[in-house]
Amino acid sequence: MSSHKPSLLILGTRGIPACHGGFETFAEKLALFLVNRGWHVGVYCQDEVEAVTERFRTTTWKGVELIHVAVSTSGPRATLDFDWHCVRDAAKRGGVSLVLGYNGAIFLPYLRLAGAKIITNMDGIEWKRPKWSMAVRAWFWTNEWIAAWASHRLVADHPAIADHVATRRPRSAIATIPYGGDPISAAPTAPIEALGLEPGRYMTSIARIEPDNNILTMVDAFSRKVRGMRLVVLGTLSESNPYHRAVREAASDEVLFPGAIYETETIRSLRFHARAYLHGHTVGGTNPSLVEALWAGNPVIAHDNPFNRGTAGEEQFYFTDTDACERHIEILIADDGAARKAGVASLARAADRFEWSEILKQYETEAMALGGFAAPAGQEAKHPSTSSAQIPPAHASMAIGGRGRDRAS
Repeated sequence: MSSHKPSLLILGTRGIPACHGGFETFAEKLALFLVNRGWHVGVYCQDEVEAVTERFRTTTWKGVELIHVAVSTSGPRATLDFDWHCVRDAAKRGGVSLVLGYNGAIFLPYLRLAGAKIITNMDGIEWKRPKWSMAVRAWFWTNEWIAAWASHRLVADHPAIADHVATRRPRSAIATIPYGGDPISAAPTAPIEALGLEPGRYMTSIARIEPDNNILTMVDAFSRKVRGMRLVVLGTLSESNPYHRAVREAASDEVLFPGAIYETETIRSLRFHARAYLHGHTVGGTNPSLVEALWAGNPVIAHDNPFNRGTAGEEQFYFTDTDACERHIEILIADDGAARKAGVASLARAADRFEWSEILKQYETEAMALGGFAAPAGQEAKHPSTSSAQIPPAHASMAIGGRGRDRAS
């Protein structure tokens, strides 16, 4: 085993410090964790410019090398340009590359042929999202296969994702490592009061407003009668989007649409003081927004599928249609005991399965084994397992899109 300083490059996010979504938050957490444990970590960061005068530049942030990549295009083209230049640069550096998501996996064979060791987090099953056209779904499907075979190791963040990835590669190539979250033990009331809300007198939905996230179902269920409580639906709405218009039309006066909110303190306050969290995702793995709701001690009303049950556990409330969603809303409004019990179960679930330090150690173990690195002084290297004991098998219990770019989808 080599004795040189362990080194990791993180590709596939817009960069850190995190301000865009779940993968960026994870990249920041992992980078700082590894730097503090003696690693060199480089994180690729997307710089959008009018004209490229300097393709690459580097800065340092809290001991992490930030590799800034300038792109002058926009939209999906900008993402592909960014991914290509990241891969091109990483190929010259060698070592271990951690790729978050597979949207740009078409470039990974180049990286592997250059001698890099590749770990890819396979994210959600993006090509199954009904919002995409057949051409886009075909692109994601093809890139999923390329990532599965161009990478040395694959990470699934949920057993149901591992089951799916195992249809592409043998299970011996797959590690199951969930997403993590931070405890919210207190939060100020000022941010929610600024929105006209009272602690414990509202429910939240924090997600992209898309059909596969069941926002319309949840808004319709809540709006069937006067609740004496608010439903706060975070997310961008556009009048040009037919689904968004349908969501607005279904909403009662008790539904609040504050738009997309990214301010951390406001989000923490909204979560902490909520009566319950509504989660309608149908495609994904260990969803960051759902994990964060557990850490806030929120009772959960979620769409009934293996992804959500495997994350939130059997003590929460699950719906398959509007009627079931409404029944659960009524229970959690009327029954303080049921709300307290579900909230306690959420915190226990989060502490047992989604604690960051243990999750980050699993990534470190994977990278050390693949890179052939010696353990930093005072640390003992462990051989990675092909599954995680932190979450139960998907068959025992089944969402924020591409989640690779924004895990709050």
